[in-house]
Amino acid sequence: MGYPMQPYGVQSMLKEGHKILSGLDEAVIKNIDACNQLSTITRTSLGPNGMNKMVINHLDKLFVTNDAATIVNELEVQHPAAKILVLAGKSQQEEIGDGANLTVSFAGELLHGAEELIRMGLHPSEIITGYTKAINKTVEILDDLVEEGSEVMDVRNKDEVIRRMKAAVASKQFGLEEVLCSLAADACIQVCPQNPANFNVDNVRVAKLSGGGLNNSTIVRGMVLKNDAVGTIKRVEKAKVAVFVGGVDTLATETKGTVLIHSAEQLENYAKTEEAKVEDLIKGVAESGAKVIVSGSAVGEMALHFCERYKLMVLKISSKFELRRFCRTTGSVALLKLGQPNPDDLGYVDSVSVEEIGGARVTIVRNEEGGNCVSTVVLRGSTDSILDDLERAIDDGVNTFKAMCKNSRMVPGAAATEIELAKRLKEFSFKETGLDQYAISKFAECFEMVPKILADNAGLNAMEIISSLYAEHASGNTKVGIDLEEGLCKDISTANIWDLYVTKLFALKYAANAACTVLRVDQIIMAKPAGGPKRGDQPAGMDED
Repeated sequence: MGYPMQPYGVQSMLKEGHKILSGLDEAVIKNIDACNQLSTITRTSLGPNGMNKMVINHLDKLFVTNDAATIVNELEVQHPAAKILVLAGKSQQEEIGDGANLTVSFAGELLHGAEELIRMGLHPSEIITGYTKAINKTVEILDDLVEEGSEVMDVRNKDEVIRRMKAAVASKQFGLEEVLCSLAADACIQVCPQNPANFNVDNVRVAKLSGGGLNNSTIVRGMVLKNDAVGTIKRVEKAKVAVFVGGVDTLATETKGTVLIHSAEQLENYAKTEEAKVEDLIKGVAESGAKVIVSGSAVGEMALHFCERYKLMVLKISSKFELRRFCRTTGSVALLKLGQPNPDDLGYVDSVSVEEIGGARVTIVRNEEGGNCVSTVVLRGSTDSILDDLERAIDDGVNTFKAMCKNSRMVPGAAATEIELAKRLKEFSFKETGLDQYAISKFAECFEMVPKILADNAGLNAMEIISSLYAEHASGNTKVGIDLEEGLCKDISTANIWDLYVTKLFALKYAANAACTVLRVDQIIMAKPAGGPKRGDQPAGMDED
């Protein structure tokens, strides 16, 4: 009777405190459910009429946005299966910079469809086979839907750029896309290199200044620094620039020394020698022809005094990334220590001026003539969260510009592409034999999610919209999408709503891959969590640390 029970099965293999979930109900259905919860959150933010989410992260920072990439990043998703969707969304954001919402929402929809098939009795591996065939066919069909003539474009033609950028920006800021696209397109075209494939997103900066409205926003060819100039000189035209990373100050010697002073004269002379040394350094900079000194760290009092005497403007840029951009804009070389720079190390600016915008003093570094590398969009808005959201819209526009520099092909937007894909995949599924055809047919149905959500978010009747879209596409009008303003289906080439082909391609590929990865899981094995007792069991009187 006293014989202790020996653990058997998996318990005998793993430590105490582990968890194992296996089988369809425990592992697969639970994973699908978690992914569905995530895609339900992002789904309502899809499209131009998408709702905003208010997310407060672990640092109590408030985000009010309908940008899925931001929402998903700040949620800190814990569930391992839902994390796979988050990673798919992140990959899309890194690859294209837009379309993260479509990736996460579509993957969730595919898994929701898979759950219905599993309940019908299909095995997950049959669903995966069907989904894989379906995504390969989808890529083929997408190639057919590309607008003729769109594979060739002049990336410096503003109208062409806006045409491709409009949908990405409108999905973030509906109604403001005309203003924002114009700003983003101008900024991108200014800094587009000879070979557009080398376009660097980092060269388009955004400076957010509260006050005013979006119509007060401007573009500066050059940089906008959010701080005042050090010293009294506030404006310089057509000047050479010297950049010092280590700061403009007297350097302390490396060894400690003791000076024994016997008389007042010696003390006076000692101070003079230090002054003379600093004056020599500053004089050297002034003689090299530079009129602006940029310091990467502190600016000493005495050095500043001599800079004023030699009529040098002093700027301080503490961020090393900003300093790098400044060097790119002006073409200067950052020097490590204070001294007379070589003529080759100096940069050039058309003008540096301190201006007051909405109560904030900013330093504007313009470089219109000297080959320009950085341009800045100065955004104005009433609150910080609105400015953040406008910045995300500009960011999407700039990323779309980068994508179109590499591949400018475009497909019809406003859910026209999705309905056509759904229609053609349905036809393809009838030709297949075996159980795969159910999965392919379900994959096709999942495309209906896009028009359904666009219609729901705009307060239209989704069933009516989808049926009239199918009717139009069946009669051969492949470019009919939803006009959300009028609440009707119409030809999108008149409304001018186009999506980039690469954005769609990668979003659908990543979504299908993520869904198949989640379906392949049949067991979840969790080891005992490391560490001591949970934070909830703190003894009385203890703080969190």
